[in-house]
Amino acid sequence: MLALGACSSSGGKKGEEKATGGNGPRLKIAMVTHSAPGDTFWDIVQKGAKAAAAKDNVQFLYSADPDGGKQAQLVQTAIDQKVDGIIVTLAKPDAMKDVLARATAAKIPVVSINSGAEDSAKLGALAHFGQDESIAGEAAGTELAKIGVKKALCVVHEQGNVGLESRCAGAKKTFSGQLQNLYVQGSDMPQVKSSITAKLQSDKGIDGILTLGAPFAATAVDSVKETSSKAKVATFDLNKDLIASIKSGDIQFAVDQQPYLQGYEAVDELWLYKTNGNVLGGGRPVLTGPAIVTKDNAASLEGFAVRGTR
Repeated sequence: MLALGACSSSGGKKGEEKATGGNGPRLKIAMVTHSAPGDTFWDIVQKGAKAAAAKDNVQFLYSADPDGGKQAQLVQTAIDQKVDGIIVTLAKPDAMKDVLARATAAKIPVVSINSGAEDSAKLGALAHFGQDESIAGEAAGTELAKIGVKKALCVVHEQGNVGLESRCAGAKKTFSGQLQNLYVQGSDMPQVKSSITAKLQSDKGIDGILTLGAPFAATAVDSVKETSSKAKVATFDLNKDLIASIKSGDIQFAVDQQPYLQGYEAVDELWLYKTNGNVLGGGRPVLTGPAIVTKDNAASLEGFAVRGTR
C-alpha cells in the first residue's frame, strides 16, 4: 500500500496506523444513494467521500438509483461483494428496511447520510450525517418571509422522498404567507421547467419559488424570465453556478447542508469504527447544516464552489 504524506514521523497516516495496531487489510466501502442522473449535489458528496477514502486507504464504490426498490438491490449487491461498510441514503426508508436487516445479519456496519435521520437508528445504522430537514425547511420559510414573499411554490422533484416533504412542511410552519407544493419529475428537466412555467402563467399571484436542489433553482430562474414573472427564487443546496446566480441576484438565498462533509464523515466514520471501534454522534444525527447563503456571504464560498466541494 502507498504511504500517504505525514507532517512528521509520528503524525498523519503512520501515526494512525500505530494507534490502530498496524496496517491491516485495505477496507472496501460502498455508498448507495437515491440520486438521479445529473444531480450535481451528489457529485459533491462523492468528492468528500473520495477525499476521506484516499486519506484512509479505502476502496470506495458508488452506485445510485432514485427508485427505492432498485436502490435496495444495489445495497444487496454491496452485501454480496462482502464490503467492509455501507453508506446509504434513506429517502424511502420502507424500501430499505429488509436489505439493511440483511446487512446487519452479515455484520456489515451501515452509516446513513442526507435523508432519513429519524429512521436511521431504527434501521440499524451506526450514525447519520446530514441536516434536520424540518429545521432546514423552517429556516427557508423564515427567509422567504424576510424577502417579502407572500405566495410561493415549494417544488418537490421526487415524490415519496421523506426528506423533501419535510423541507416543504418545515417551510410552511414558519412562512407567514401561502406555500403550496408543486410536484415535478426531477429526472426530466424540460418537464420541470414546463410545470413551473405553466404554474406561473396560470397564477400571477405567485411571487416566490422554493426549489429543493440547485439544478432546479436554475430552471426556475429560466421559467421566471420566460414568463416575465416577478417571483423571487430560493433553493436548497449549492454548486458553482448557483453561487454566481446568488451574487447576481437571480437567486435570493440557498440553504446549504454541506454535502462534501456528509460524504467525508460517512467514510471516515466507517474507517474509525472498523479500525478503532469509534461511533460519532452518541446515537443522534450529526448535523452538517443548515446554513443560509445569501448575496452577503456568497463570495466567501465561491472558491470552494468552483472547485466542486461546496
